[in-house]
Amino acid sequence: MAVKLSLFYAAVCTAVVSAFVEELDDSFKDTRMGDTWIVDFYAPWCGHCKKLEPVWHEVGAEMRSSGSPVRVGKIDATAYSSVASELGVRGYPTIKLLKGDLAYNYRGPRTKDDIIEFANRVAGPVVRSLPSQQMFEHVQKRHDVLFLYVGGESPLKEKYIEVASELIVYTYFFSALEEVLPKHVALQELPAVLVFKDGTYFVYDEYEDGDLSSWINKERFQGYLHIDGFTLYELEDTGKLVGIAVIDDKNPSVESIRLKSLIQTVAKDYREHFNRDFQFGHMDGNDYINSLIMDEVTMPTIIVLNTSNQQYFLPSQPIEHIEDLVRFINEVLDGTAQAQGGDGILQRIKRVIYDVKSTVVSVFKSSPLLGCFLFGLPLGVISIMCYGICTADSDDGSEEAELFKREGRDQELTDEGSEEELEDGNDEQQPESGAEHSDEECEEKTSTEKKTD
Repeated sequence: MAVKLSLFYAAVCTAVVSAFVEELDDSFKDTRMGDTWIVDFYAPWCGHCKKLEPVWHEVGAEMRSSGSPVRVGKIDATAYSSVASELGVRGYPTIKLLKGDLAYNYRGPRTKDDIIEFANRVAGPVVRSLPSQQMFEHVQKRHDVLFLYVGGESPLKEKYIEVASELIVYTYFFSALEEVLPKHVALQELPAVLVFKDGTYFVYDEYEDGDLSSWINKERFQGYLHIDGFTLYELEDTGKLVGIAVIDDKNPSVESIRLKSLIQTVAKDYREHFNRDFQFGHMDGNDYINSLIMDEVTMPTIIVLNTSNQQYFLPSQPIEHIEDLVRFINEVLDGTAQAQGGDGILQRIKRVIYDVKSTVVSVFKSSPLLGCFLFGLPLGVISIMCYGICTADSDDGSEEAELFKREGRDQELTDEGSEEELEDGNDEQQPESGAEHSDEECEEKTSTEKKTD
């Protein structure tokens, strides 16, 4: 009885949670404009889509309970391909926030909290106003990186709003008057764009920093990060080199702690020298790095990655002091450090071979029986086909040889028959000539007899 009640309760809960996520169809193209939507475009056969499904129901339930104006939906992109095609869906699952004519792609971790934070950020105003210093302090505590426009109406503000509408998928944007700022913030001129992070602030300078969009895109990360595969993927957009201390964070050794401290020191104390070109951080474990460079690095170590062309740099000498690390970074910048890897033809071929090898090894490690079935069965079929082809060729060769022998015998018999016919002909010709001679002799005899008479 208790089991039945538990199953019934689970079924009811699932039905209630599912009710917060709306199943969409072709009519969505015409009805979506009046609301803000966050939609999961999925395929029924997609494994990642199935993994996202329970998370998506949790997102729908929490968005509804919190009173968010964002509606949560999902649509089978294979059944309603015209909707998916119109919105530029090219893979599954794809998460998009749709607000009027604008569509924003979600590229973050597929967790409930991250998806909800993205939806609330993008659904709200592109630039949020901070009317008081208390509000500024409250917002600053909640955000590790905070972009702020200070001043009145200006061309810079128009550019700021334009950039914010493009990069709102990554971070928040705020605006305020100068009196809202803390007293320690001193601005030489207005209007201005600032970023607050790492316990301090930095002012955008058009002449030194170039394009505002590029500057914001580079500054949207803290100076020092705990880096993983997703972070590296995001850092590709910044165009920065990435200096990483590869360490075992779960079981840190003295050397791991020392190298991590050196990277943190460079990120903080040498910001003015390296911030435009470098992002610094540490990575726990070397598995991801090994797969990225298709080689094995020993831990702990320091490596510099160029995410734009897949090159990497390793120190040629041990990093003992901060000066050694600074020298190595300068060598990377001036091109004297030896670059390894890259995205050339040979590296791409190596990548294909490495990926195939890694896939095979991982399958056999996780499930040896499945690995034997997946790779053994095709090899067995190929072997049988090869054997059949070789056997067929051998049989054809034997038949051809036998046929050739038979033709040879027939030819010999034909030749013998011809010779016999020739001999018979000669025999027939010989009696005829003999007969002719006999007639002549008879005539001669007759004439001789007449002479005698």
